[in-house]
Amino acid sequence: METDERRVLASFAQKSGDSRGRKYREPSHAYRTEFQRDRARIIHSRAFRRLEYKTQVFLNGTGDHLRTRLTHSIEVASISRTIARSLSLNEDLAEAIALAHDLGHPPFGHSGEEMLAECMRAHGSFDHNRQSLRVVELLESAYPNFAGLNLTFEVREGLRKHQAFYDPPTPAEEKYRCPSLEAQIANLADEITYYSHDLDDAVDFEILSAPQLEEDAVWQRSHRAVLARYPGAREPELHKLIIRDIIDVEVQDVVTTSAQSIVDAGVQSADEVRKQQAPLIRYSDYLLEANRELRRFLYENVYYHPRVAAVNRRACEMLRKVFEAYVVDPDRLGEAATKRIEAEGLHRTVCDYIAGMTDRYLMEEYARMKPE
Repeated sequence: METDERRVLASFAQKSGDSRGRKYREPSHAYRTEFQRDRARIIHSRAFRRLEYKTQVFLNGTGDHLRTRLTHSIEVASISRTIARSLSLNEDLAEAIALAHDLGHPPFGHSGEEMLAECMRAHGSFDHNRQSLRVVELLESAYPNFAGLNLTFEVREGLRKHQAFYDPPTPAEEKYRCPSLEAQIANLADEITYYSHDLDDAVDFEILSAPQLEEDAVWQRSHRAVLARYPGAREPELHKLIIRDIIDVEVQDVVTTSAQSIVDAGVQSADEVRKQQAPLIRYSDYLLEANRELRRFLYENVYYHPRVAAVNRRACEMLRKVFEAYVVDPDRLGEAATKRIEAEGLHRTVCDYIAGMTDRYLMEEYARMKPE
């Protein structure tokens, strides 16, 4: 399989056989590449299974067909593979990063993250991207000889999103600005997925009206395109066709624009990609601006909609009170977690514990505490 990668993938793809390896040395596998092993370790982790019961936007359990963190991660992985395949890049690496990118997300979606960051303001703050790294490097305990999942450098690199500089695998090497192209793909696939599917869920949840949707350029363009192909289309099928078209347009734009930017940069290896001053996987200028407007539209009309915000406020107040209760009485955390307090500090240990909770478990814990 490693030989096939060298034959089939582009010169600038990250090859499994060129991986910088794992923190703890392990023998290679007989019939799986390093990135295929990483994907399996992520899928079989407890943190990954818990994503099924964590909110994406709409509180988990409020609708049978609404996205969860798990379905979102699977959808990001699917789009990542499509883009990677189109650019002759390493699909297994892009998929592994995509599947792991939200392992550190706390309960109650973005509102839960904001509340946890508030609780941790004086203690190092909280960011779900950094937390995903903590999960795979420290908090998962599946192996007897080391903490974490011992993933390859390249997958962990891909989880270090939004950094000005990336740390190399050894101190002797220089820091660099860009991760692998596969990591860049997973990052944009995440955006494409939540732009489109948060819209889809909002329409299903009936908090966006047709006039509101027509205010957004991305929706307008796909609406017109769908009706041109299917003039008789009506709801509920119509908006599903529109969402599908939005995704297709976004993916095609990223593939076409990125292919040209790679050619223009003249990169010939994965390490040359890392030396670039800016990512090579990108949208066209037009779609970049349109997506910025779509993001603003989602925040104004979906994420802070009263039907979403009111429920999330109540849930986040539960999170805050549970956090405070654990700080006062850390024995509630259980033996495994309390053992980390000396090394990690009380507040970070409490933060780790709560970030790992599902929505349901946190609400149950809140009910057990019966706070005043």
